[in-house]
Amino acid sequence: MLKWLRQFDLPVSRESLSVGGWLICALAVASSLGVLAWPISRHEGLQMWIFSKPHGEMYDTAIERWNQSNTPEINLSLLSNEAMQQRMLAGFLSDTPSADLIEVERNFIPQVFTGPIEDVGFVDLTGRIKAEGIYDQINKPSFAPWSSRGRIFGLPHDVHPMMLAYRADVFEAAGIDLPSVRTWDEFAQVVRPLVGDRNGNDTTDYIISMWASGGFRDQLEALILQAGGALFDESGRMKIDTEVNARVLATLASWMVGPDRIAVDAPEFDATGNKMRLDGRVLVALMPDWLCGVWQSNIPRLSGKLKLMPLPAWEPGGRRTSVWGGAMIGITKTTNDPEGAWKVAKHLYLSEVLAEELFVTNGIISPVKSYWDRDFYDVPSDYFSGQPVGRMYIDLAPDIPIRTSSPFNTQAKDRVANALYRVKEYALKTGRHTPEELMDRAHLELQKAERIVKRQVEQNVFLRSEP
Repeated sequence: MLKWLRQFDLPVSRESLSVGGWLICALAVASSLGVLAWPISRHEGLQMWIFSKPHGEMYDTAIERWNQSNTPEINLSLLSNEAMQQRMLAGFLSDTPSADLIEVERNFIPQVFTGPIEDVGFVDLTGRIKAEGIYDQINKPSFAPWSSRGRIFGLPHDVHPMMLAYRADVFEAAGIDLPSVRTWDEFAQVVRPLVGDRNGNDTTDYIISMWASGGFRDQLEALILQAGGALFDESGRMKIDTEVNARVLATLASWMVGPDRIAVDAPEFDATGNKMRLDGRVLVALMPDWLCGVWQSNIPRLSGKLKLMPLPAWEPGGRRTSVWGGAMIGITKTTNDPEGAWKVAKHLYLSEVLAEELFVTNGIISPVKSYWDRDFYDVPSDYFSGQPVGRMYIDLAPDIPIRTSSPFNTQAKDRVANALYRVKEYALKTGRHTPEELMDRAHLELQKAERIVKRQVEQNVFLRSEP
């Protein structure tokens, strides 16, 4: 039961638990049993849970082929993100069997690393990965989100480098050579002439999809990482209030207010945001490789109007990409067949056939570097105006920044997104719109964010003493 209290970061020992504490434990266990009672059909062989329908559509054919001539049999279940999170954590924290293999999205994995390293519910794969040469086969930064305290707990599914997608038809008609832009400061200057009523509907149209809201937190983190900033360093130490992070917040806030505003809220996965893109009310978006596939499915009428380019750098000669999203496959400690699970995990994540299907069906490049010279990555994309999209992402893949696996990263992202909102509101109230005028306020809001997250970290007796 103590594992449940660790999940809530309560600094208690077995001896110090009160009656109320044991009641909390009992309720937590009861909740766990309730979650685990949700019906998921069980079959012989290995059980595998996934959260992504597009992944499932790709795996269905591969698993059918596998089950015809290989053992162990694989049984796939698609769960919603919420159900996946609850069932996974309930199984881990109560030592109750769940699936043998679980594909986990990056935003969910930090909770797995909250307690002591020995309580992580996934098998430590570090020895296997290094002994079998897999560590050298895979793009190194792709391991970072699935590693904690020097140990690796999953095979990476992807790399997810980012580019900038832009309405080439509009920019080229206006005589603007956007790919020649090298920095974000230059980008803001070059695109401003296009702000205005482009559609003749008495509405101001802006340039880039970017806003101060919780829904923007992943993109905000990506831009901070691209700039060389971070919320935690590689040792898990907090780095929220830094000069780099403040500069990113001040710059983005300056794009959202004032006479030089270029940004607008056009959410991803949203009908309103998609219509804004179709109508040309927003012309530019941050684009990881996986989002290419989403746009092709959700906004097919943009085909042939878009192009991709590397992200503008924060400094001349700086990094031209970042990273957003990701998944891993892990083997649960409660599996009865760890060797069979390892064989299946390698087949699904390291196979060249699956690497090609992953790109063709989802637009995602494989983290396995030996496949990066394959011809299927060079096929021109009709959607992106004939560009070899796969090759463009691969060229950027080695330069993606390292990401933290801190259990507190989600809280930190939320607080930093809130800090950006407050900087934007300050700019609206004071009329101070330039990055230089907003730097002090950005530092102040980041200091507040850091204090709040620090209190959360210090409540966790299992992590606060670690370097």
